Amino acid sequence: MSFLKKLDKIELFGQRVTPELFAILTVYFVQGILNLSRLAVSFFLKDDLNLTPAKVAALTGLAAFPWVIKPLFGFLSDGFPLFGYRRRSYLVISGLMGCFAWFAMATFVDKAWLAAAMIVLSSLSVAISDVIVDSVVVERAREESLDRVGSLQSLTWAFSAVGSLVTAYLSGWLLEQFSTRVVFGITACFPLIVSAIALLIVEQPCPSASIKATTSNIGGQIKILWNTMRQKAILLPTAFVFLWQATPSADSAFFFFATNELEFNPEFLGRVRLVTSIAALVGIGVYQKYLKQVSFRNILGWSTIISCVLGFTTLILVTHANRSLGIDDRWFSLGDNLVLTMTGQIAFMPVLVLSARLCPEGVEATMFALLMSIWNLAGLLSHELGGLLTAWLGVTETNFEHMWLLVTITNLTTLLPLIFVKWLPAGDPQADLPRHSQPAELYERRTNITGTEAALLPTVEPDLIGSQSKN
Repeated sequence: MSFLKKLDKIELFGQRVTPELFAILTVYFVQGILNLSRLAVSFFLKDDLNLTPAKVAALTGLAAFPWVIKPLFGFLSDGFPLFGYRRRSYLVISGLMGCFAWFAMATFVDKAWLAAAMIVLSSLSVAISDVIVDSVVVERAREESLDRVGSLQSLTWAFSAVGSLVTAYLSGWLLEQFSTRVVFGITACFPLIVSAIALLIVEQPCPSASIKATTSNIGGQIKILWNTMRQKAILLPTAFVFLWQATPSADSAFFFFATNELEFNPEFLGRVRLVTSIAALVGIGVYQKYLKQVSFRNILGWSTIISCVLGFTTLILVTHANRSLGIDDRWFSLGDNLVLTMTGQIAFMPVLVLSARLCPEGVEATMFALLMSIWNLAGLLSHELGGLLTAWLGVTETNFEHMWLLVTITNLTTLLPLIFVKWLPAGDPQADLPRHSQPAELYERRTNITGTEAALLPTVEPDLIGSQSKN
């Protein structure tokens, strides 16, 4: 307890670290830590279960499904408290679910359908814990002054990135030393931290009258959400970001390209993950220090153009032109990953900030979860379109003749949404949003902190050079 009291004297990004904020940041940190198993899952599906790129892509789509239905978890938490609590109990259960899923992967999973079920369950665990944390913290974004806008988004995203950083190199090194099942067993321990830390969430037990009132209010909440989404100030920015997120990617193809064509081993892929984690932190720092007051329209527009231009450096690796220049595949991959990940992180930070700023008073948490599910659906569409494009071009686990064309097409499509860039607000979108006199969502205690999406689209492929993912 003395440790928790000392936290009050610490400030991060201008935010006082209360025990509750410590719990929230721990959840995001654990979400980053869970990336320890990311490479293990990739190699387990590819080598242990002998799945094709098409089947891996399909399974990845299933893993994203819990993130598409995130608002459902918000409704369940608000309207159906478990053991008298709306937040704590769901966090405890989500941790136990994640622990079981990874324990199963470590022991008895030996078929594709069972692996898919456990990966979906682990994804469901993280999605539930994430929406619960969002429901506790999202209000702060609306109350932040413009000179501090994005501070909490940057802080929460940074903790997730630090968690990824801690396990980045280890994810590959462990695979060189142990089997994939051992890595899954280690991963199974971390969701239990979420269950334990849930006790630090400040929440009073829900009386039966409050539960009945909240349940009866769900219909009204859905009506308000529908009316809210129809507002031009919300609909147009949402449509733009959806189009921006939905452009096709080549993620699945690149995992097979890197391991089968370039012969990158797990240990090196761990180094790649370490570089991308560091680059993500650098991108967060650059956004926080220099770009958080730039308008959403300008920063998203220009960062998209810059990312597209830099993305064409991937062609150098795909065509092996780097070898002609005397640059080793691995060194080129590491350097290019650093630059592309940093610019991609800078481009995505304003999306998180914009999402929170678009939430009107009274429906903050559920609206934020709805926006995140829309982004997740766009990410899923991006992956599936990329898979169709990969199959159409004839790129397989052994044939990479048209990989250059796949990279070119996926890179150029990122520019298409810029036709509608004026749909983004030039100033603060909160100025155009009405206030609801009767809050649709009932809280036992409203806090002044905001959260963010730690993993928009869970994927079993590692972040490799040439990934066109917008998140």
